[in-house]
Amino acid sequence: MQNRPGIFIALEGTNGSGKSTQFELTVDRLKKNGYKVEQFRFPRYDQPSSYFIREYLAGNLGKAEKIGPYTASMFFTMDRYRAAKQIRKALDEGKIVVADRFTGSNMAHQGILFDNPEERRGFFIWLDQIEFEMFKIPRPEISLVLRVPTDVALDNVSKRGNKKDIHERDTDHMRKSVEVYDNLCQLFPKDFKQVDCVRSGKILDKKIINDQIWETLQPYL
Repeated sequence: MQNRPGIFIALEGTNGSGKSTQFELTVDRLKKNGYKVEQFRFPRYDQPSSYFIREYLAGNLGKAEKIGPYTASMFFTMDRYRAAKQIRKALDEGKIVVADRFTGSNMAHQGILFDNPEERRGFFIWLDQIEFEMFKIPRPEISLVLRVPTDVALDNVSKRGNKKDIHERDTDHMRKSVEVYDNLCQLFPKDFKQVDCVRSGKILDKKIINDQIWETLQPYL
């Protein structure tokens, strides 16, 4: 596994999808299989580059609809841009970079503000060009989307007991973000692949979900 190009993997999904758990399990599994791993969690709340993200999610800048998807997306883009140098370095060293959320999160959470499918697709393309063409942020080889129905995701969020951000407080936002993630997987199947985390209305065991993730990653490893 030496002298090989790095690989960039992103884990995506709505709040309450079990993404943090699967992120940790996937990173551990890669390391146990001998891969060198560099991990990132976005947004990076402990970094100055996330200032406007924190203000936005706290609701201090106003409602998401008023701010608009293009402006809000730039808050998150700049945080990823600030991390781009570290990501490139890890990839140049042949490491596997695993990100808990990346550009797909912006596409999903801001994409819900578009009712017109063509306008939403145009937003996806705009953000793709801004991040990967203009800012030269590294593009993930694959983004795995953990699919959990809205009712299950909301139940998981409520069980956490943490203070909710403006997205988590909005049930309609949660529902629509599931739909937009589905839309991303349909429109861009080479970039976004879905991992179904629920069967017969019940969430699968975390080990079973991780086995699905591991199997999906095999062509990239």
